[in-house]
Amino acid sequence: MSQDGMELGAFSISLAVSDLGVSREFYERLGFRKTGGDGEHYLIMLNGSTVIGLFQGLFEKNILTFNPGLTQSAEQLSEFTDIRKLRERLLEAGVELTTDLDPNETGPASIAFEDPDGNPVLIDQFFPKPGGEAG
Repeated sequence: MSQDGMELGAFSISLAVSDLGVSREFYERLGFRKTGGDGEHYLIMLNGSTVIGLFQGLFEKNILTFNPGLTQSAEQLSEFTDIRKLRERLLEAGVELTTDLDPNETGPASIAFEDPDGNPVLIDQFFPKPGGEAG
């Protein structure tokens, strides 16, 4: 876990691509293989522990993506810092959210914000709040 307890989870880059097929072929030449996606709008590509999402027509900019509760090798963790706790810490640190969540909910959720240069950052938790975690 990071020093201040702000463990963001698995990291990937989500690329806004103009042609999914051409992008897939390019990344396959670099040693990536398809591990998920619908093949029509998006693909998840993996090379070792490096994950790239290819997204056609779903958003305008590339996005830095973090997934709490997920290891870099796409395994679910039984214990992790819930996104609602991450949200609380980010707000305390002065980060302005562009997309927020309902802090009273306990299911999967996401938040988004931008870095100082306008690069979008998405924290997307696929799993419910871990059992037994306070607040």
